[in-house]
Amino acid sequence: MTITRILVPTDFSPDADAALRYAIDLAKPFGASVDLLHVVEDPLAAGMWSAEFYTAEIAGLSVNLVKNAEARLRALVDETKAPLPLSGEVRIGPAFATILDAAREHGADLIVMGTKGRTGLAHLLMGSVAERVVRLAPCPVLTVRPTAHEGVTARKDPVTAAA
Repeated sequence: MTITRILVPTDFSPDADAALRYAIDLAKPFGASVDLLHVVEDPLAAGMWSAEFYTAEIAGLSVNLVKNAEARLRALVDETKAPLPLSGEVRIGPAFATILDAAREHGADLIVMGTKGRTGLAHLLMGSVAERVVRLAPCPVLTVRPTAHEGVTARKDPVTAAA
């Protein structure tokens, strides 16, 4: 399997940052590009507002959310200083469906995403974007937990550590 494009959804959390670092490490030997994606949930579609709010106010909120996300994404791309092509995009929509659409449109060979690893009641109530993406993605999906990646990069080779 050749990997040329990796999609990394980000919500700017430490979990997503760990997935980005992992994706960059994975992309280097393949010479692959990394596409960052931040999804802004549409406040109107999410039903977060009561009838007292006017649609124009909600539309203004969406515009502000997108502008803020674009600024944060630009800063993340700039501060990452990746030694490979790294781009960022902000879209509005339901997170899992928007990630799947972006993977198809970008021709992603792999999706690398962070997961919070919720279990029990929290998982039941909130669901899992990563779980839905894994089940429906048009390409392989690698989920990364921050401690797992940090442990891999921090671990020393037992042979050289004993020397």
